[in-house]
Amino acid sequence: MTNSDASTPQGEALLDAVGTAFARLRRRTMQAPVDPPVGRKDLKRNLVLNLVDEAAAAGRDITVGGIADLIMVDSSVASRMASDCITHGYLIRTASQQDGRRTVLGLTEDGITLLGHFRSQQRQAFEHITRDWPAAERVEFARLLLKYADATAQLPAPGGEDGSSAR
Repeated sequence: MTNSDASTPQGEALLDAVGTAFARLRRRTMQAPVDPPVGRKDLKRNLVLNLVDEAAAAGRDITVGGIADLIMVDSSVASRMASDCITHGYLIRTASQQDGRRTVLGLTEDGITLLGHFRSQQRQAFEHITRDWPAAERVEFARLLLKYADATAQLPAPGGEDGSSAR
């Protein structure tokens, strides 16, 4: 669709349908056959590990409170999610290098391995869902999806105005 298509009734209908499509994506993507199958705990662990990994890649500390802000849940929910990852050896708590009074989260080797496993499952799901697409469409969709995801980094984080977590 070109920019001029957005003002047509068909373009408007496509843009209006995006919200519904986002709502279906996570739920239905979980139904794709991957090896091994994705469990409920996997979804929560994947979310937390990705947030910790993104913060580390950006050179930022992340706390349990920061996770709560980013996923818009109560701090007790984020604490349980992080504690599960710590208990199973995927995360560690350390003193912040920027402020020793704060406790921050970091990935362990097992956490990095598990995150790689989750990413492999996500690729399996993508390949399964798009298996009937022409190769060029698969690659173009992947490129546009990554472009979209990268653009979300410009959005202000919950509790912050500059795209960084308040904690």
